[in-house]
Amino acid sequence: MSVVMLWVVSPTSELSNGTGFLESVREGNRVVDSYRSIYRFRNMIIPKERLNKGQKNRRNFSSLSADLRYSCLGSSGLESGRGFSPISSMVASPAGEIALTSEQKVYDVVLKQAALVKRPLKSREDVEVKPDIMLPGSLGMLSEAYDRCGEVCAEYAKTFYLGTLLMTPERRRAIWAIYVWCRRTDELVDGPNASHITPTALDRWEARLEDIFRGRPFDMLDAALADTVLKFPVDIQPFRDMIEGMRMDLWKSRYETFDELYLYCYYVAGTVGLMSVPVMGIAPESQATTESVYNAALALGLANQLTNILRDVGEDARRGRIYLPQDELAQAGLSDEDIFAGKVTDKWRNFMKKQIKRARTFFDDAQKGVTELSSASRWPVWASLLLYRQILDEIEANDYNNFTRRAYVSKPKKILALPIAYAKSLVTPSSRTSSSLVKT
Repeated sequence: MSVVMLWVVSPTSELSNGTGFLESVREGNRVVDSYRSIYRFRNMIIPKERLNKGQKNRRNFSSLSADLRYSCLGSSGLESGRGFSPISSMVASPAGEIALTSEQKVYDVVLKQAALVKRPLKSREDVEVKPDIMLPGSLGMLSEAYDRCGEVCAEYAKTFYLGTLLMTPERRRAIWAIYVWCRRTDELVDGPNASHITPTALDRWEARLEDIFRGRPFDMLDAALADTVLKFPVDIQPFRDMIEGMRMDLWKSRYETFDELYLYCYYVAGTVGLMSVPVMGIAPESQATTESVYNAALALGLANQLTNILRDVGEDARRGRIYLPQDELAQAGLSDEDIFAGKVTDKWRNFMKKQIKRARTFFDDAQKGVTELSSASRWPVWASLLLYRQILDEIEANDYNNFTRRAYVSKPKKILALPIAYAKSLVTPSSRTSSSLVKT
């Protein structure tokens, strides 16, 4: 299933991380423990010559999770706002017990993440470092690591990469580092070596993530992320949750309700908004609450992922996967057999119209927050939003045939969208009286 990295335009090819990278996850081996290993990984970790352009990228990270196995996170002490709030908060179980919906659980995580923006950053002295691992920032290779992250971003998210060039150098490099980590994470379950990945391998990848946040990177690309989390108030939870989404892809191929699908979209796409907002920054003149900006980023991730799902119905069906709510299919008089048959009928058209309307609603919610970002960060976000939203238009133009025709935005339309996105990025945050996100 395609997954979006929030605010990144969809790449068209797949990234291979190489056997060494795969083995480091499968076997739990430390990849880098010396200067010599760093030089070795300069050519081994995602080398350009091994990037397989002939395969489709299964996830495009454009695109705000606490592990929902844990209890709901509270929101006391947070500023309130009128931002994106859960449509429904609680449901009753057959036994009469009240359970939180996925929307409410995710919303509570957003509250927690928004509060963390104000926490003090770690000092380098506070970071646990193994004796044989060089601290990020002291590495002579750190600049090269960031450059390599930028090369990967430029290769696979061209439009977004151009937008990042308007950011400050420090923010630009940090976004590149986050992008590369998300891409490598996705490749574990959707890359060419996905058949070798097990839940244990993902557990090891999560342990490796923990090391990154402790200042103990495994390789030069991890070192770039380790340096980033020291410089910005980036929390580890969204990274953990993206890995949780990868776990879901190992065993789950049907979603009974939209509430289930919402959680999946949150894991694999919304999490990136939580990773990115602390780096993108909120405009100093913004009157919006921090919570509302995070919620808008969440909405964009959900919108992009829902768009991916609607675009890739036929392709996913050929892999035995259906990322559409089963109960809504049944209500429309449709079944899995209709999806596998791939025939466009009036029932299918009506069903798709409702799904597209829902995705557009999330795009509308997202637009409310883009203007509140720092001025240098708005262009790539607007570009992603406008281009992804146009995919929905293309599905309609294809008469809702997403079984055998892949909806895509043509190059001329992409080029046309860039100046429009740039013009929108020049709009300053809304005034206190006109914005629906302002503090009250």
